[in-house]
Amino acid sequence: MKAKLTKPPMGWNSWDCYGASVTEEEVRRNAEYMEKNLKEFGWEYVVVDIQWFEPNAKSADYNKDASLIMDEYSRLMPAVNRFPSAEGGKGFKPLADYIHSLGLKFGIHILRGIPKQAVRQNTKILGTTHTAAEIADFGSVCDWNSDMCGVDMSRDGAQEYYNSIIKMYAEWGVDFIKVDDIARPYHKSEIEGVQNAIQASGRDIILSLSPGEAPLKEAKHLNEYAHMWRMTDDFWDGWEQLKKMFDYCRNWFPYVCDGGYPDCDMLPLGRIGIRSHGGDRMTNFTRDEQRMMMTLWSMFRSPLMFGGDMVYNDEFTLSLITNKTIIEIDQNGYAGREVYRKGNEIVWAANGKDGKYYVAQFNIGEEEITAKTDLAFVGIMPNENVKITEVWENKKAELNDNTIISTVPPHGVKLFEIVL
Repeated sequence: MKAKLTKPPMGWNSWDCYGASVTEEEVRRNAEYMEKNLKEFGWEYVVVDIQWFEPNAKSADYNKDASLIMDEYSRLMPAVNRFPSAEGGKGFKPLADYIHSLGLKFGIHILRGIPKQAVRQNTKILGTTHTAAEIADFGSVCDWNSDMCGVDMSRDGAQEYYNSIIKMYAEWGVDFIKVDDIARPYHKSEIEGVQNAIQASGRDIILSLSPGEAPLKEAKHLNEYAHMWRMTDDFWDGWEQLKKMFDYCRNWFPYVCDGGYPDCDMLPLGRIGIRSHGGDRMTNFTRDEQRMMMTLWSMFRSPLMFGGDMVYNDEFTLSLITNKTIIEIDQNGYAGREVYRKGNEIVWAANGKDGKYYVAQFNIGEEEITAKTDLAFVGIMPNENVKITEVWENKKAELNDNTIISTVPPHGVKLFEIVL
């Protein structure tokens, strides 16, 4: 059985701000920010994204046939010029220990498969007499990163390879593993191999699969073997991508359940692109679009993984990710669903604890709209004791004949908490 997880993970990932080139210093300062400003709100995972094993990574671009740091057993190791505490074969254990000392959890990104460098050198695999070249699937390679080739799970030594790398991560103290190049195309046998290795390691580790689109037809298998999986390719700070996310969420909301979370991808908020895609900038999303994104992610119960360098957060950005109602919906809500679409108006509802309900009126159009939502649509009959608060403005709202009527700006949202 995979590790138990009852709430979508909340944390930080280094990709949106530092691409393939994040350093230990940058990871530590974001962890320190999280501990000081966000831990009390439930934020806890600190995740080092791709290429931590490449000394010469400089941006979001991948260096073809890069020289990678690897041990004698075909296992990639942190580059010590970027992660000095890994010196002497310590791996990520010192960094993980530091993050754990802050009361947080540590995660890493890996690519599916075995390093081509190991295959060329035909290095050993721990726990077996077989070698890298004997288990490699040369016909299964990533089309956007040249470091790895697939593992043929039908071969002797294949499961031992995955067991060996996951056991090492467990010994380092890794709590979260994001495996890339595995959900699109869908590599069922390697997904199972990774989860089997996690269980063999004896450590509870959250498994995230990337990139999307993960196939809807594999929803049952995904939920059995992973905790979260990407519905989309990389999500950035462009309006058309945000607008399209409503379609993905409509398709996937029936499959959201405790321990199984379709993933809208990282939140490209705050200062992003420092050494990643699009160049150094504060997010291109308007404030209305940022509220819309936070609302949709939470009503859907997506994992919340912040993408910017948090040290540079302004008051508005911090207010988004510490909004207690938004976090409550994401972490403890249930039955999040699209209720209806009418022109540019999209309405979502979710149920909460203690008799609470949540209704979100979204406007994906270019003009202001008047949204009218009869609460009967979400199962609420007329009740004279009902109390309604508009969450983002923190203002009391009124019903008109059991209907919420509001003015929603273009690319905006009105979110209501309803207490009976």
